[in-house]
Amino acid sequence: MEEDVEDKTNDDVPDTVVEEGEEEKEQQQLVEGQRKTSKYMTKYERARILGTRALQISMNAPVMVELEGETDPLEIAMKELQARKIPFTIRRYLPDGSYEDWGVDELIVEKA
Repeated sequence: MEEDVEDKTNDDVPDTVVEEGEEEKEQQQLVEGQRKTSKYMTKYERARILGTRALQISMNAPVMVELEGETDPLEIAMKELQARKIPFTIRRYLPDGSYEDWGVDELIVEKA
């Protein structure tokens, strides 16, 4: 019985799990080097980012900018967006199944 326990290895765990993660990172790095999508934030991305960040702020998430009397979470989120301090990443999917990740601080935001 003791010999069976000592001879057991993790042969049943596939090694490809690690390799798949590495391939995904390589694919992502290639996409980051040659971006195809616009450097402008869309109005839909802006709306989702502001709404999500305002919800986080309303649930006592740390604020990334200095407050000057603002209490409304949406106003604080807009101030963070103007200061490019929102810690989000936007993933834009392309028709071929690949994607591009853009940091909020990388995108140009039109004033609304």
